[in-house]
Amino acid sequence: MKKFYLLGCGKTTKAIATTFNIENIYDDREIQNDSQCIHSSKFPENLTDNDFLIPTPAIPPHHKIVKKFGNNIYSEYDIFALNNKMVYSIWVSGTNGKTTTTSMITHLLSDRGAVSGGNIGVPLGELPQNANIWVLETSSFSLHYSNIASPNLYVLLPISDDHKSWHGSFEEYEYSKLKPLKTLKEGEVAIIPDKYKDLDTNGYIISYKDAIDLANIFEININKIKFKGKFLLNAVLALATSKVLFDEVNYDKINSFIKAPHRQEEVLDQNGRIWINDSKATNPDSTLAFIEGFDRSKRLLLIIGGEDKDADWNEMFQIFSQLNIKLFSIGKSMHKVSELSKKYNIFYVNSENIQNAVIEISKEHDGINSIAVLSPASASLDQFKNYEDRGSQFRELIKNIKV
Repeated sequence: MKKFYLLGCGKTTKAIATTFNIENIYDDREIQNDSQCIHSSKFPENLTDNDFLIPTPAIPPHHKIVKKFGNNIYSEYDIFALNNKMVYSIWVSGTNGKTTTTSMITHLLSDRGAVSGGNIGVPLGELPQNANIWVLETSSFSLHYSNIASPNLYVLLPISDDHKSWHGSFEEYEYSKLKPLKTLKEGEVAIIPDKYKDLDTNGYIISYKDAIDLANIFEININKIKFKGKFLLNAVLALATSKVLFDEVNYDKINSFIKAPHRQEEVLDQNGRIWINDSKATNPDSTLAFIEGFDRSKRLLLIIGGEDKDADWNEMFQIFSQLNIKLFSIGKSMHKVSELSKKYNIFYVNSENIQNAVIEISKEHDGINSIAVLSPASASLDQFKNYEDRGSQFRELIKNIKV
C-alpha cells in the first residue's frame, strides 16, 4: 500500500492533506502555531519503494527531499487521478495568458457547470466534486511532477523563455508543457501552437499560428470580439473550447467578461494622466505583448525589474532600442538592466524601488506625449508578496502622488 508524504506547507498541500487524510506536511520553514506543519529536518530517513512524495508545485526538482524519492513522486493532479476524484477537466497552460484564458473559459462555460482552479488560486482539494467541468490553470511546475493525470481537453498558449532557474533549461520547461500530449486518449483534444503539431499523441491535435488563424479554423468572427492585442488570443481560445465541447460561439458572453486587475490596467492620477498597471507581466514575452499594442508615437516610461528568473532579455532590449523609451529599474535585476541598457544605448535610471520609480517618472510624464507603465518582465518576490501586491502598491502610489 502506498504511503504519501507532503512537502511544502501551503494551500495546495493542506487541501490534499484534508482530502486524503494525510497527517503531516513537511516544510523548510519554521511555521509557528500550526501543528500540521513539521520542519523538514524531521523528515523520515528510511524510505521504502511504497513511499511517495507530493511536493507543492513551487518546490524545484533539485530540492534534497525531492531527490531522495527518485521517480516516486506524484503531483497534486496525480493523486486526484489515482483516487478517481478528477472530474472532466480542461487544462490551460503556456507561458503567458493562462489565468485570463482559464477565467474566460470558465466564464463562457459557467452555465454548463464549469469551475476554475489549479494555479489560478483554488487547489483541487477545494474544488466541488459535483461540478461538471474543472478548468485548471496548469503551471509547468505541476506538469513536471505529473505522470499519471491527463486532461480531457488541453489548451496550450505559446511557450517562450521562462522559469529556467526552476527547470534548469528552456528545453526542460518546454518538455513539461508538452507532457499532457503523451497521456491524451483517443477522442480527446489538444489545441496547441503550430510549432508542436507533429508531436506524437493519441489525442486529436488542432494547431494554430496565431489568434486570426485559430479564429479561421473555428469560423469565429474576430470583428465581433471586443478584446484586442494579446487578449484576442485568450478570447479566441475560450470560444474555440466552447465550440469543441458544445458547438457554440457566444460573442455576447465572451464580451461580458471583465479582465482581472494588473493586466494592462489603466490607472488615473490626480491630474488625469494615464498610468498602466501591467504587474502580471512576469517575463519578457509578456512585457513584449504590451509593447506590441503600444502607441509608438509616444515616449514610453517603463518600470522594469525584479526577479528575472535567468531569462534572456536581449531580444526585449533589441526591441526597446527601436523605441523612444526610458527605463526605471527596480529590484534584483537592476544590474542586468544597467548592462543591457548600456549595450543597446537605452536611457535608464536605477530607481531601486517602485516608490522612487513613480516619483521619478511623474517628473517626466506629461500625460499627452508619454505613457507610464509598470510591466516589469520579472517575478515580484524580491520586494513584494506577489505580483498582485506589486500592482496594488503601484496603483496606490499613482492615486496619491502629488502633482
